[in-house]
Parts: sequence; C-alpha cells; structure tokens
Amino acid sequence: MNDILNKSGVRIGALMTALLAACVAFQLNASMLSPALVSMARELNTDDATIGLSQTMFFTTAALFSLFLPRLSDIAGRKRVLAGMLIVMLVGTVVAALAVNVEMLFIGRIIQGVSGPVVPITLLMLRAEITDPKRYGAMMGLITAVNGGIAGVDALAGGWLVTNHGFRSVFWVMAVVAAIAIVMVLVWASESRPSKGTKMDWWGVLPLVVSVAALLTAFNEAGKLGAANWISVGISVVVAVVAFVIFWMLENRINEPLIPTKYLRRRSTWALLLTTLLTMTGIFAVVNGMVMSIAQNPEAGFGMEADLASLLFLTPYALVGWLVGPFAGRLAPTFGYLNVLRFGLVGSIIATAVMAFVGVHSLPVLIAATVLIGATYAGIGNIMLNGLGIVLSPADNPGFLPGLNAGAFNLGAGLSFVALPALQVLGSPAGSDSTTGYSNAMLLGAGITAVALVLSFLIPKPVGAEVGTASAKASV
Repeated sequence: MNDILNKSGVRIGALMTALLAACVAFQLNASMLSPALVSMARELNTDDATIGLSQTMFFTTAALFSLFLPRLSDIAGRKRVLAGMLIVMLVGTVVAALAVNVEMLFIGRIIQGVSGPVVPITLLMLRAEITDPKRYGAMMGLITAVNGGIAGVDALAGGWLVTNHGFRSVFWVMAVVAAIAIVMVLVWASESRPSKGTKMDWWGVLPLVVSVAALLTAFNEAGKLGAANWISVGISVVVAVVAFVIFWMLENRINEPLIPTKYLRRRSTWALLLTTLLTMTGIFAVVNGMVMSIAQNPEAGFGMEADLASLLFLTPYALVGWLVGPFAGRLAPTFGYLNVLRFGLVGSIIATAVMAFVGVHSLPVLIAATVLIGATYAGIGNIMLNGLGIVLSPADNPGFLPGLNAGAFNLGAGLSFVALPALQVLGSPAGSDSTTGYSNAMLLGAGITAVALVLSFLIPKPVGAEVGTASAKASV
C-alpha cells in the first residue's frame, strides 16, 4: 500500500511540475514584457501606442483561442493540445525575438496568443488526475495563482534583462522556459480525453469567435475615449450580437454542438460568467490602471517613475496573491467555493473604497490597499472564479465553461479599461491636481464589484467539489 501511495505521490508531483512549468511559460508572455515596452518602441523605430497594440493583439488572440481549445482538448486529448499550444507559443516567441520591425513583432505576439487557454486546460488535466477535493483545491490554487504573476519576479526580471541585454533577451528567456515546459509536459503529463469520439463543432466555433472578437474590438476602440470612433464601436457591437444569434441558432441544429444551448441556460453558466465579467470590470483597471496612473501623476498623485511604481505596487500585489492562492484553494472544498469567493469580493470592495477615500491622498494607505486587493482578488477571487469554471462544468462537456469563463475574464478586463478611465479623465483631466476623478473611478469599480457579489448568490453550489458532497454533478 505504501508503495502505491508513494508512486501516486511521485506521479502527481511530476504532473504538477509539468503543469506549473506550462503556466509559468504562458505567464511570462503576459507579464514579463511590461518593462520592455519602451525599449521595444525605441529599437523597432515606432511609438509607445503601436507597441501597446502588440500587447492588445496577444491578449485578444489569447481570449479567442480560449473559447474553443479547452473543448478541443476534451476531444483530441488535453496533453496533446497543451503540448501543441506550447510549441506554437515557442515559435511565436522566436519570431518576436528575431523581429526586425514592428509588423514582425505583431506576427510573433499573435502566434504566442494561441497559448491563451493554458491555465484552464492545466486545471482540467489536474482535476482528471486528483479526485480528493481538498488536494485538488490546494493544487488548483497554486496553479491559478501563477496566472496573476510569478510573485512579481517576472516583471523585475524583465526590467533587468531589458536594461542589461535589450528587449530581445526577454523573448529568448521566454523561449527557453517554453522549451523546458514542452519537454516536461511531454514526459510527465498524463493524457485524458473525456469526449473521445465526439466531432469538434467548427461551425459553432466560427460565429462565437467572431462575436467575442467584435466585442473586444468595440471595447478597445471605446477605450480611446475622446479619440474613439464611436461609429466603429456601434458596428462592432451589432456584429457581435448578430454573430451570437447565428451561433445560438447553429448550436440548436448541430448534433454535437460546441456548447449545447441547454447548458447556456443554466445558472451554473450564465451566473458564473456574469460574476466573472463584472468582477474583472470592477477590479482590473483599479490596480493596473488607476493606481499606476495616480502613482505616476506629478500633479494629482505621487510623481513616481514607472519602475518604482511597479516595484511598490505591482510586485507586492502579485507576490501576496501568489502566496495566498494555494491557501484559498485548500479552504474552498471545506468552507465552500462560493463562501470563499464572496469573502474575496467583500475584501476587494472594502480595499477599493479605502483607496478612493484615503489612498488617493496617502501613499502608505494606497500601497496597503493594493496589497489587500492582491490578497482578496489575485489570491482569492481570481482563484475561485477560475476554479468554479472547472467544477461547475458538466461531465459530458467539461471544456466549454472554462473556455467561456476565460472569455469573460478578457471581456471584463477590456470593459474595465473603458469605464474606469473615462470617469477618471472627467474628474481629473491631464494637468489637474484634483483627485476627484481617481476617487470616482475607484468607487465605480467598487460598485460594479458589489453587483458581482450580489450575482454570486445566483451561482449554484458545486456539488462534488466540496467536502461532504457525494456527486460530481453541478446543480443547475
């Protein structure tokens, strides 16, 4: 018996190492480049806005591929799809490292974006291997916490590499990590194909991708505020609605649909997706937008340089989230995923309100509130929302909800950078020493997060994922 347990422990340890390596490889693509953007613009003879567009391309591609690759992995094999995504990501990384102009950089970043659903697929692989709720919760928390930043080290390492070796060195480090992750996944990860023999619904994929792409386009354009082309925004929204209607009609007629519409009607689907969307809308731009902006604002804020602002805010935010995540995951099966989620949301609302009323005037309070959000959102809320996408998915289609949930995360992030900066600019225009705009934007974020908290009470309890439950089937 001890030999069997030891072998099982070694196998799980090897699997966790491979899955963590895959998540780290993806996360570096998302966060390690932040300090390199200025250098990239200079070396490729372009401007900051254009380089910023390369980031938008990466995240947009990641969101779109997240919609259907988790389902494809159910059919073709999760290990196979994960390894394939990492190989494609490696190719894109090499293309970006060798970029001689910004167009080549764009191509590289788009190719890298294919790796978007790495985290959902790794969580699905983990759940197929670990049946004990407590053990799965702890491992889930560890993996998902990486998605919020590698303890802040990724951004610091990126800054050091850029300063000493140029922006290309960042991509080459990414490539090395990706290559190591590929080997680990191929050697140590186990294969699972719960929907083997099912046909992939590519006809359903097309209108769904078009719908979400149109929404992301609308949000990105609206984020330009005064410079936005609102006719383009309106057309994009119309395209999104029409494409989704076509998707719904197709799914009702196809024998093996990508997402059966009966699942879209369930509270376990729409209530979770709305909660995720509104949580991201309320929180994402608070830390990544409002806090970083007021920290660097010389008139209304604290006049910091970008690197110092990152060190004081983003690094501790990511670090505390990375530390809290595994504990939150471990507690979820005992205290309930939804109870832990609501605790995180309440904490995030309180922290954001403290920022709005006190933090905009006090640097220590602003730092403390940001660290608190790192614990309550990055370490708790983000972990629970990702986890619920896994444990609430039906057994016969486990990949669809994690994929849609990933889309909700990305849509929420885009909407957050439309709504909050718009209010901030109205109250604290460029050159103004007023903090009113920042306070109002943060309060709007807190209000939206409060709506997400209310919606969370509509999400059904994930039966089977918590201690004391007997079935793995989610209630609806």
